[in-house]
Amino acid sequence: MKADITINNTVYRTDLSKPLDISIPLCAGNNNVIAWYAPPLTIEPVRMGDWIGEVAQGASVNFKTVTVNPHAHGTHTECVGHITKEFISLNKTLTQFFFLAELVTVQPTDVNGDHVIMKEQLQQMVKHNHVEALIIRTLPNLENKLIMHYSNTNPVYLHHEAAKWMVEKGVKHLLIDLPSVDKEKDEGKLQSHHAFWNTAGETRHHATITELVYVKDSISDGLYLLNLQITSLENDASPSKPLLFSFE
Repeated sequence: MKADITINNTVYRTDLSKPLDISIPLCAGNNNVIAWYAPPLTIEPVRMGDWIGEVAQGASVNFKTVTVNPHAHGTHTECVGHITKEFISLNKTLTQFFFLAELVTVQPTDVNGDHVIMKEQLQQMVKHNHVEALIIRTLPNLENKLIMHYSNTNPVYLHHEAAKWMVEKGVKHLLIDLPSVDKEKDEGKLQSHHAFWNTAGETRHHATITELVYVKDSISDGLYLLNLQITSLENDASPSKPLLFSFE
């Protein structure tokens, strides 16, 4: 299904029947991405007395409970409520779901033993002005990102000056293939989170960060239409399904 999309007075043509899914599926057990020292995601049939909610065990339906931590178990989108004392819901702050996005691939820089995405790298890689969303794919782009257990691994992170630069560029939605934009152990400073949401100034309530995406090598750097899908969950974060659509 082809459609013409007008963004900033420019008309883009895309095929909405050909989405490129950059989310990581949620799976029960250890064969699933896990971060932040959380236990594995679970999907278990409800048990009420002798009744078990699973057709394979005699029930008429499958009736299962899913226990998931959005921040720890897969692709998720979060709002500034992730770092504020007051409750702020992503479901209330993210009210638009289609954006002009640019995908860039970055080789993190070695900084005192850490691997960091620097502002200067993004300044060189980002080719387009006025994009609302920026998607960062890090190298090496191994398939183990789909099942990686990140706890205590000191993953790649984003330098806070890079986050500030994104704000200056007008990027409202950041998507990244890491468990966090900040260093795993940073004494709770969360500098890149605070910088991106501009908590020291006029807080960017409608800006979002999506973490733990996975962008296949077959998807080229460049401009895309982004459809950022979330659940209608009143929480600071939600499991999400970002889809990209190529332009003709």
